[in-house]
Amino acid sequence: MTVHLRILRHLRIAAHAELISLIVLLANLFTVHVQPVSSLMGPTHGCAYLFVVCATWRLKQATPTTKLLALVPGAGGLLALRQLARVGTVRPHLEEVIPS
Repeated sequence: MTVHLRILRHLRIAAHAELISLIVLLANLFTVHVQPVSSLMGPTHGCAYLFVVCATWRLKQATPTTKLLALVPGAGGLLALRQLARVGTVRPHLEEVIPS
């Protein structure tokens, strides 16, 4: 596995973690507002956000639009991945098929 593919894999994981942690934070805020959930998910969301931004800015194939999309809190990582797929740097997740 090359470094480029490894960074994209980590970017994909961090983008999903960023979005899920934001959903949990907002759900907690608008329902029961349990302090330990906020204490756990706040830093998790912040770290995932920073990782997404740094990983996107490190990619040579990232356009300025992709880098700006990565700055959007919550869904920026997924938007950046979508933009990278449009310019052809990310292959969609397909199961490996053995030709017959």
